[in-house]
Formats: sequence, structure tokens, C-alpha cells
Amino acid sequence: MSQTIAARPFTARRRPGRGLSVGLVIIGLVILLRVFAPSAPADTLADTFRDFVTLSISVVIESLPFVFLGIVLSIVVQTWLPEGFLLRRLPKNPVARRVVLSLLGMLLPVCECGNVPLARGLIAKGLTVGESMTFLFAAPILNPVTIITTQQAFGWDSGILVWRIAGGFLIANLIGYIYSRHPKPESLLAPRFQDACALGDHHDAADGKIKRSAGLFTKETSAMLPALFIGAGLAGLIQTAVSREVLVTLGSHPVWSVLALMALAFVVSICSSVDAFFVLSFGATFMPGAIVAFLVFGPMIDIKMLALLRTTFTAKTLMQLTLIVALCSAVLGLAINYVV
Repeated sequence: MSQTIAARPFTARRRPGRGLSVGLVIIGLVILLRVFAPSAPADTLADTFRDFVTLSISVVIESLPFVFLGIVLSIVVQTWLPEGFLLRRLPKNPVARRVVLSLLGMLLPVCECGNVPLARGLIAKGLTVGESMTFLFAAPILNPVTIITTQQAFGWDSGILVWRIAGGFLIANLIGYIYSRHPKPESLLAPRFQDACALGDHHDAADGKIKRSAGLFTKETSAMLPALFIGAGLAGLIQTAVSREVLVTLGSHPVWSVLALMALAFVVSICSSVDAFFVLSFGATFMPGAIVAFLVFGPMIDIKMLALLRTTFTAKTLMQLTLIVALCSAVLGLAINYVV
């Protein structure tokens, strides 16, 4: 494995259910506060709770097939492809290598949810952290389903599709370059994922492929699903607490429109394969730069995505990534509003 990840002692592992339990307790407390708040009418609270449940379940239902598809593709990469099959076919030049990895998403109809387990598999097979990040952030935007749905929603004349593709490609390669220069790339990864990589390298090689595939499926599912449920719950909770009317009133301002739709993209956590149709309803209210910022920022960073990414990267790394993607998306949106 490139930039070898040293195995951590078993005592350093955290309890698998601790993060899930804490997240569920927090969500439960917030729900109880909203449901039993005396200042709100009973019918309003009931509607709010129904909206929360509906929105949370819709995020899970929308994401789950892609999560399982990503897990299956990850298993194929780790188990069924010949050793070094992918790495041998990538360019040796680091820049060209990252460019090819960012375009790999065009071959995979997987949205951001499924790309997380796939990227985990690529790291386990030898990609560096920077290279896996390049693929991870480019693939949701550069996959064929996303391109087709964006074209169907906005066509070619508006330029939104071209700016989305170009923005996603450039930001993903910028992130890959930045983290390829990191002196200790293994420190970017969550301790439990480091342990999983080390155990896989030492113990899985002798097992049969079917047995190893089943083990990987169980391992990845147990890592991904709790994160997905927590992310979906938080997305539903925030959507019921934040008024969309407030966001819409900001739509005509070149700066606030960009920031408002980026905030909306972070909150709604909608899949990249259908987000173009969702934001199309705001097309008459918000400026083009804001639409592009929504379509670039959302597939890379949203509540659900951060929950999934936390299975692989440290909290500090995720804060850095969020800041970089947010700044780049905002600059792109503002440039379109003011210059184009």
C-alpha cells in the first residue's frame, strides 16, 4: 500500500457503537425539545415531526442503493481484480495520475454516497490519500448520470453544465495536489480505518475470494450505514428548523445568493444524480453563479457526506476539506455572477 499505513494497537480503537449512540441521543433530545416545546401549537409540532421523518427517510432511501453499489464496487476492486491491476494502468506522473483518477467517475454511475466505500477500497489497494481524494470529490460530478440529469435540467445554453463539470474537475484536482504534499498522509485517516487497512493487508490474503468478499461487505456495511442514518437524521432535522423562505429572499443578491444556495446544498444533502432537478425550481429566483455553487459544493460536502467521510478521515481533515471546497465553490459562483 502506497505511503504505508502503520497498524495501530488494538487498544487504540474506539468502541464501534459509541459514535452512533451519541449521535442518536443528541438527535432524540433535539426532537423531544421540539415536540414538547410549550410555545408551539400541537398541530405545528406534529407537522414538523412528520416533515423530519419524511425528509430523513427520503435521504436514506435515495442514498442506500448507491451506498450498496459503492460497497460492491469496492469489493470488486479489493478482491476480484488482479493484484496491481488498477495501479499498473495509471500514469506515473503524479499530476496526470490524479487527472485520470478524477475522470474515472465517468465510468462509474455512482453518486457521492457510493464513492466513499469505493475510495476506501482504493486506499486499501494502494492509492495515496491525495489520489483517493481526487477521485472521491470528482466522481460525483463527473459520473454519467449526473452529467445527463444536469443537461436535461439546464441544457447546454445556460453554461451551468459546463461550469459544473469544470468546477468539479478543478476543485478535486486542487484538493488532490494539496494533500499529496502532506508530510504525514496516514495522519489524515481515522484510526479505525488505519486498523482495518492493516488487518486486511495481513490476514485477508489467504482467505478465499468469496469469504473475503462477504467479510468486506459486512465490514463496510457496518461502517457506512450508521453514518448514513446519522447524516440523514441531521439533514432532516436542520431542514425542518431552517426556513427556506429566508433563503429564497436572498436569491437576487450576487453574493448572498451564492452563500444561501451553498447553505441549502449542505442542509438538504440530496444525491448528485438528481440535485439538478431539485435546484431547477430556484432557477428563476437565484443567479446562475449560485446555481453552479449549489451543484458543485453539494456533491462534495454536505451533512450526509461528512458523516460518511468520518468513517475514513479525521475530524480535523474534514474541517480542512470543508473550508477548501466551500471557498473554491464560493469563488466559482461569485466569478460567474460578476464576470461571466
